This record gives sequence, C-alpha cells and structure tokens, in this order.
Amino acid sequence: MYPPENKTMNYIDVFNGDADGLCALHQLRLAEPVPSRLVTGPKREIALVRRVRAAAGDRVTVLDVALEKNIDAVNGLLAAGVQVRYFDHHRSGPLPHHAAFEAHIDTRAEVCTSLLVNDQLQGRHRPWAVVAAFGDNLADSARSTATPLGLQQGRLDALRELGEALNYNGYGESLEDLHFAPDDLYRRMQPFADPFAFMAEDAAFATLRQGYVEDMARARAVAPADARPAARIYLLPAEKWARRISGVFGNVLTNEAPHQAHAVLTAKPDGGYVVSVRAPLDNRRGADELCARFPTGGGRQGAAGINHLPEDALAAFVAAFFTAYP
Repeated sequence: MYPPENKTMNYIDVFNGDADGLCALHQLRLAEPVPSRLVTGPKREIALVRRVRAAAGDRVTVLDVALEKNIDAVNGLLAAGVQVRYFDHHRSGPLPHHAAFEAHIDTRAEVCTSLLVNDQLQGRHRPWAVVAAFGDNLADSARSTATPLGLQQGRLDALRELGEALNYNGYGESLEDLHFAPDDLYRRMQPFADPFAFMAEDAAFATLRQGYVEDMARARAVAPADARPAARIYLLPAEKWARRISGVFGNVLTNEAPHQAHAVLTAKPDGGYVVSVRAPLDNRRGADELCARFPTGGGRQGAAGINHLPEDALAAFVAAFFTAYP
C-alpha cells in the first residue's frame, strides 16, 4: 500500500482526461482525500508526466496514462527522490526497478484503469468504476462490476450514459474543442460520491449529453470511405464536432458491428489525421500493435490511436489496417 500521509509533502495527480482517468482519480481521492495539484489535458495528450514539477519526498500518482510514453519522465522523478504510484492498462514497456515506484498495471483487453483502482479500494466507490468501464466501451466488465450493486436496468443505463458522456468530453485536438477542461470537470465531480447525484445536480451532465447527441448525428451522416467484410474506415472533416466525436463514434460503430474492426480518421486543421482504431468486440486484440507501428501511435489491445498520421502515410495505414483485420 501507499505510505501514510505526510503533511509536509506535495501530492500531484496526473490523469487522462477521459472517463477512465476522471473516474479513476475520483475513486482514489474519495477514498484518500488529500489536496493535490492536477496535471491533465485532452485524452490524446499522453506525455503528461513530463509536465510534473516535483521535489524529493513528493508523491505523484499517475492514472490511465501509458508508461511507455512517459518512461523517461518517470525515471527522472524517481531519480529526484519522488515517489511514483502508477495505475494503467495501456502498453507499458519495461517497468522501472525502483523502491519508490508502485505499479498497478494490467493490459488485458477487458480491464480499464478505474477497474484497477476499484480492485485496490475493494469496491469502496464501485459505481464510479462502472461509469468508467462503460465509458471505455467495456460493457461486459461494467455489468459484472455492477452486479454487487443490484441496480435495476434503468439505473445501469444511466451509469452507461454518464460514462459515455464523460468519455466524449475527453476527445479533441485542444482544450478549446472540449465542452469542459478535464481538471474543471473533475472538480465538478469531486463533491459527489454518488454518480446519480452528480447527474441530477450538476448541469455538466446535461451539457455533455446534448453535445454528444448533436455531434453523433453529424457523424452518422458520414458514409464509410472504405468498407470491407471485416473492417471499415471513416474519414471525418477538420471540424470541432468531428474532433470531439472521433473516439466515441468508433465505439458506437464497433458495438453495432462487433465482428468488424473500425478506424475513424479525423482531418487535422494543419494537415494529416488523428486516428482512432477499434478492434472487433468479438476479438479485442491488435489495435495497439497496429498503431504502435506509426510514430505517435499507441494504446491498448482493443482500442488504440495515432495522434498524428501524416497525409503521405495514409496509404500505408490503410494497407496495414486491412492487413491486421483481413
């Protein structure tokens, strides 16, 4: 377990700006309330640890951020005498061998970071873990995690809707694309141990739900650029709504056609594409390996992405995608 609180040290929480990162941190700080500095950003801003400024004796907790993309910064913190606790489910690469490094990393396709935190906390704030699993498109894991809660279907559907809304808010090229900055959204969630109370009492949920509906309608009007029996590719324009919906659109497509893989490529204003890949729900694997073949690519077995695919690499990606999912 993490060492007892020491009032003289600083706490820094680093978290992904999507549903999983938000709910992982929220569970943890409901159980371990300490004042902390927040380091976060849009979902695709993954090199977050390098933004941390910490001194010997400080404690940094990292949630839902790939260690593989932050290993140099983590090693730098450890060398400076900082204690680092890491919860994640993405490709990690080799783990640091250091007494001040505590790892909770599991890359299985049915796991997300909030479920790892839920396990660590022995289910103390289980409803938020369910929210996160739904947001990460892990519906089976969400339902099994929710079983001890004994929720009626309508209540379970509400947690799914909240998870999807929180996840939708994380996507965008910059904070200006989002409805809420992730740190602001976390602070709005912070007073609520009960996600149903958050939905009822904070206007953020209604804002996200309406934005999700409007942006999804625009995405639905786009026909696939290439559709084959085992996989489909969609190209979205360089517009704010497209950048916001890109990741959750892939989730919806995959749920509707669980035997198919999907790639959603969103044009960037300055050229190139942001890529979201979803492996088939029937066979959640290969997305991370595919995206890792391209610079700025990474993720997990069932869902991965590329932060910047140059236009001259588009043909290579299309060929690699249909080879991975023939």
